[in-house]
Amino acid sequence: MGFRMVGQIENWMNGPELVVVYDGLCPFCSAYIQMLRLKQSVRTVELIDARSRPEIVEEFAARGLDLDNGMSVIYGSRLYYGSDAVNVLSHLTTASGLVNRGVAFVLRNPATARTIYPVMRHGRALALTLLRRPSLN
Repeated sequence: MGFRMVGQIENWMNGPELVVVYDGLCPFCSAYIQMLRLKQSVRTVELIDARSRPEIVEEFAARGLDLDNGMSVIYGSRLYYGSDAVNVLSHLTTASGLVNRGVAFVLRNPATARTIYPVMRHGRALALTLLRRPSLN
């Protein structure tokens, strides 16, 4: 008889309505998460700072997902990563605030999100370097 250990990711996929795993030491990531106002548009939101949960970073890495190269979102029992994650979040954000509406409008298009996301990722890496903050790995 086989035994399969269920990880935290599987628990989340069957749990809260929305889970966002991001880098809490990245000023851009933290500002983006706060700007979204997700709690106003989604009933249950769990925000996970990957820095405070190294076991989660390892679990994503075991799935081939490097959280240094992309944030992750679990929504509707599906896991989204990188540009797909910001695309999903853009659909869940409220329409309050000019910047919020602008960012959501741009990232709601999957092709645009895929084009812009590498720039966002490189901006994060540069900010972490300038602030002398280590990568997640």
